[in-house]
Amino acid sequence: MADPFDVRMRFTSQLQHLNASVNSSQKAAHYALKYRDMDEDLHSCILEQLERNSMNNRANIMYFIEHLCDMAQRENHLNFVRMMQKDILMVVDAVAPSDGSGAANVKVVRRVLQGLQQKSILQPETVTEIEGCLKERDIAAEQGALTPTDANRHRDHPPNQANSTKVNGVARPDKRQIEQRIEEDRERHKRLRESIWAIGDEGDQEFERLWEDVSDIGEDDYIAAEEDAIERRQALGLE
Repeated sequence: MADPFDVRMRFTSQLQHLNASVNSSQKAAHYALKYRDMDEDLHSCILEQLERNSMNNRANIMYFIEHLCDMAQRENHLNFVRMMQKDILMVVDAVAPSDGSGAANVKVVRRVLQGLQQKSILQPETVTEIEGCLKERDIAAEQGALTPTDANRHRDHPPNQANSTKVNGVARPDKRQIEQRIEEDRERHKRLRESIWAIGDEGDQEFERLWEDVSDIGEDDYIAAEEDAIERRQALGLE
């Protein structure tokens, strides 16, 4: 049997080093399910890291939660799902706090909540209730979202020590965190575009659908084709 302390430490390390790639989230989710007999302890690790890490890392953990719940549901280990359902409000408050410090994470929370609802992990009523809270944080998101302009401003005019941590009483990320977030968001947007254009392995099903949508050829179609052919020959001077 694995040492519980060692499992907890390894899982904590994986959460701390999550990034925008799907592989990092899937790897951590596989690890959690491998030691599913310690699910309560591992769930507490997730909540602890949401409180202790940077806002960038909290966004990565939020995406990881969707992967974990999805995999746990498919493997019929529903304890992870039930615990996350119970603590989802706590998770949202940690990823996108009401004080505006996690304003850039509001969109992340919305995407993950929508994904969890589509997978029937969260009830629509729960998502609607949380959405009501998120709307109040949208103003802060518009004012405090991380953008390339923010990164350039920090690069060209480095803030002094007094202003680098808080603005209007709200903690602000440093230049490195801003640039890291821009890169991770860019990677996620790239992956989203790829998924939109992805074509499933449907064989001839798409052809069959298109074929069914086309009406049968009638006498009018032959007459129209013949008239088109005559017009083309006349245009070419063949008649």
